[in-house]
Amino acid sequence: MYEIAWQPIIWIISFVVIAIVAYIIRASGKADYKGGEQEKPFLSGNEAPKEEMHIGGSNIYWGFLHSLEGYYNSMKKMHSGIINDYVSWFVLITAIIFISLFLMEVIK
Repeated sequence: MYEIAWQPIIWIISFVVIAIVAYIIRASGKADYKGGEQEKPFLSGNEAPKEEMHIGGSNIYWGFLHSLEGYYNSMKKMHSGIINDYVSWFVLITAIIFISLFLMEVIK
């Protein structure tokens, strides 16, 4: 399967074709575009100062976080913020994966 997926010539040709298509799409834009009214920030259809246009990450992901609130509350309880705990979890899960892979090879 990997011999089919990794063909350097095909990847190079694909990259060149994608670059040509991207250049054609970019070149089809208006050459006389100078900005102006389209570059001004608007908030709900009203012109707003640039300082008010800053939207924090918590606002962007509000719906996502709200819909998965139960999951995130349980995950927050598990996270202590101490790096030693994260490394311990990483080592434990890595050990479980290696033991599982070892047992799968032994059972074969």
